[in-house]
Amino acid sequence: MSDANAVMPVNELNKRARHLLEREFPLLWVAGEISNLTRATSGHWYFSLKDELAQVRCVMFRSRAQALPWRLENGQQVEVHALVSLYEARGEFQLSVEGMRRGGLGRLFEAFARLRAQLGADGLFAAERKKMLPRYPRAIGIVSSPQAAALRDVMAAIGRRAPHLPMILYPTTVQGDGAAASIAMALRTAATRKETDLILVVRGGGSIEDLWAFNEEVVARALAACTLPTVSGIGHETDVTIADFVADLRTATPTAAAEMVTQGWYEAAAEIASLDTALSRAAEYRLTSAQQGLDMLAPRLIHPATRLRMAAGSLNLLDSKMKASVSNQIGKRRVQLNQGALSLYRGMPRTETRTSRIALLSQRLDASLRRMQANRLGTIERISAALNHLNPESILARGFAIVRDENGHLIADAKGLAMGQTINLRMANGDIDAGVLAIRPG
Repeated sequence: MSDANAVMPVNELNKRARHLLEREFPLLWVAGEISNLTRATSGHWYFSLKDELAQVRCVMFRSRAQALPWRLENGQQVEVHALVSLYEARGEFQLSVEGMRRGGLGRLFEAFARLRAQLGADGLFAAERKKMLPRYPRAIGIVSSPQAAALRDVMAAIGRRAPHLPMILYPTTVQGDGAAASIAMALRTAATRKETDLILVVRGGGSIEDLWAFNEEVVARALAACTLPTVSGIGHETDVTIADFVADLRTATPTAAAEMVTQGWYEAAAEIASLDTALSRAAEYRLTSAQQGLDMLAPRLIHPATRLRMAAGSLNLLDSKMKASVSNQIGKRRVQLNQGALSLYRGMPRTETRTSRIALLSQRLDASLRRMQANRLGTIERISAALNHLNPESILARGFAIVRDENGHLIADAKGLAMGQTINLRMANGDIDAGVLAIRPG
């Protein structure tokens, strides 16, 4: 920011810091011990890389972690190929790991260390003696074996990126007895002829013994004495030789050497590819940053049982509120009902005059009923007296009797009796059982 007094938001500060770190630090190798290893559900790995004095947070995204040929564990010694970056959301300095290898695999012989120290003291590794590579070379010389696969890789890369460039091979053996002298001779021949603008010294990967010719002093001295700029592309990315330190430029592989020296010619097409790569990387960063944020937020997810308890508490609260509301409504309706009843009472018609009228009519009705009752009783008494005259019981009181046989059948004629038969006589004051002693016709 040009204005020292301007206020910068935190997110802008972190974004600029990340861009600065990624621009200033290229992909580099960092060695240390794995600790605090965490495997997220997204497939990303988070861990710390530490040594005796410090540690740094690292993230290895799923696409890179899946390519790892062994299971990563805490306590392992590793070397990571990483990009220095910053996780903007938390402002944390971290390494974005692109590749990884086990630590302790790089082996240097005592002779290698001794020669390196000697040549370093002689100034063969000094930066000031390094020659600048031409950006647009007109011809490229190659010091390698005609049968080497590395030569074919280099020629294919140059032909693909700058097909117009002529290539001149200075053949040599690259392994075994006499290989170091042969390499030195090829370098001197190329420098003497001056047919090219620079020289590539290339060989494929192998063991430290296979690459030992490039650790010989004669090769180092020939590279230092060469008047043409030299580029080494020896072995794989992890292989390091004395020739790499002496050459004007060291590249990781033979193909990388070919790509480096054709960079100028490839720049136009590469600019478009670079923009595409930058766009892809920005999208990937947004995605991975969002995934990191998701990994950070994942532990904050509420368990369903907790949500149920919270919902139950809310339900109980709502139930209490509902009951209170219903009770309040009932109270209001009761008040309204009482007020309505009072209004009805006040609106009722006055019945005092009608009450006296009803009382008078009631008295008249009672008198009429008494008269009617007396008339009915007189009639009933007359009818009752008439019935009494016809009642058989009244006849019995005058000395008559009702005769029945032993079965209770009424006997109205003496002819229906037999001598010695038991009969029942019903009299006014009781019944008499008797026997027939004699029958006399009337």
